[in-house]
Amino acid sequence: MNLGLLSLLCILLAIGLGFLRKMNTGLVCIGLALLVGRAGGMTDLQIMTGFNSALFLTLLGVTYLFSIAQANGTLELVARRAVSCAGRRASMVPLAVFVFSAFLSAIGPGTIPVIALMMPFSVALASEMELSPLLFAQMGILGAAAGGISPIAPTGIIGATLAAQQGITGIEMAYFGNSLVALSLWAVALYLVLGGHRIRTKPPASIQNLPAFDTSQVVTLVGIAVLVVSVLFFRVNVGLMAFVIATTLVLLGITHETRALTQVPWGTLLLVCGVGVLMEVSVSLGGIRILAAFLARFMTESTASAVMALTAGVMSWFSSTSGVVMPTLIPTVTDIVVSVGGSVSKLDLISAITNTAHVTGSSPVSTGGALALAAYAATTAAPAHKQHRLFVQMFVASAGGLLFLSALAWLGLYRVF
Repeated sequence: MNLGLLSLLCILLAIGLGFLRKMNTGLVCIGLALLVGRAGGMTDLQIMTGFNSALFLTLLGVTYLFSIAQANGTLELVARRAVSCAGRRASMVPLAVFVFSAFLSAIGPGTIPVIALMMPFSVALASEMELSPLLFAQMGILGAAAGGISPIAPTGIIGATLAAQQGITGIEMAYFGNSLVALSLWAVALYLVLGGHRIRTKPPASIQNLPAFDTSQVVTLVGIAVLVVSVLFFRVNVGLMAFVIATTLVLLGITHETRALTQVPWGTLLLVCGVGVLMEVSVSLGGIRILAAFLARFMTESTASAVMALTAGVMSWFSSTSGVVMPTLIPTVTDIVVSVGGSVSKLDLISAITNTAHVTGSSPVSTGGALALAAYAATTAAPAHKQHRLFVQMFVASAGGLLFLSALAWLGLYRVF
């Protein structure tokens, strides 16, 4: 059997086990990498080099620092204060949720931690204002996704790292800009379709008369500001600098180290880096070239971005954006550009993959949507029929986002930057 094809089948098996059996796809990939790698004549050391230790340390440092900020209540209070800026204009509250989620995600925590933070808050706001939770949940998810491609946020780091492995460098800010523009356009479209501009209810008391930041929260905010300045202006590695700041905060007694470590998303880190092990084996055995050639059969110069967007979006309905879809599809970009030819842009394809995968990640069978449903059930005690209605609504919204962002890809939006 063709070993490259076998490696692709192993990737599909890992994704299937992750979806159907709720297993960590990354850990499954590591085990399968040994089997298919040995079948291809690779040594154990060659197989293990697929585990990107630099990426792991970077993600660990960033998530550790923001776990501290979440554990001591800094992020939640910042979120409430930011949304309260909408004042008495109730129709602006959903947009405030989007904007702040994007900002918070962009400065370091990234997509999933911000979704986990904002969902209980967002759906509780909707409940207090006696509005459908769909709009508020979508604004929180889309905002977190839009900001999550920042050069100092985990998903942005993952995308840039996967691109750099193919020699595609210097795209970080354009990549981030594509994400902000595309997901903001879809958020505004949803806001209008769902009637956000027609909200006339008074803003709830939960975003008024908020307490001041305590000393530990002020120090935490100073630490986050130091991180942003160090990375953006002094080109310090974001992960290593995050370790320095996090260690300093622990030494100052801002939080207990154990409490912060328990909030680090270890499963996600292992998912991302574990999938990378099998992907590197697949690259070595020619599997990625086979996948790229298969996708290229359905593409022309004008449709390549849209086809890639649709492929990524459908995959993300059933698997993780940063952990599975991006590590699977971004490595195919260079080969696809060679196969299709013409003026197809590598950044165009990478942005199409990332943005559409993010928007369908709001589906209730994917991570973002599942967090929204869980928060809705936990904070509102909604009966089963209302939970089912939200499930259907979120799936329809994610399908709409898939079509909308695929159309933007076809129109060439990601070639603007």
